[in-house]
Amino acid sequence: QVRLVESGGGLVQAGGSLRLSCVASGFTFSTYAMGWFRQAPGKDRDFVASISSSGGSRNYAASVKGRFTISRDDAKNTVYLQMNSLKPEDTAVYYCGRSGFYYYRQPVNYDYWGQGTQVTVSS
Repeated sequence: QVRLVESGGGLVQAGGSLRLSCVASGFTFSTYAMGWFRQAPGKDRDFVASISSSGGSRNYAASVKGRFTISRDDAKNTVYLQMNSLKPEDTAVYYCGRSGFYYYRQPVNYDYWGQGTQVTVSS
């Protein structure tokens, strides 16, 4: 069965960095686009970044562009989110999801999700 497992979250001070990982299993990872979303308490799940199946195309939310980088390693069935210059408003649970196309920014276009990893940025 399809499984996505996120890790790498934690507590960090503003201006710090974290790298999130999402390990996939149960499907042919290299044939799917992958994305990262985040959800703060009481808010909707928001798009953060996505990457095409080839890794050649990436998409970012305006709020993270220039600070976050999405990448993938098909040999490890893993998608990463490098987060630099973190801000308190980046605090949320971060989820990875599987999609057919990297340019999708709506959660409805992602068919499988991980359990999430908490990122907390202190001021």
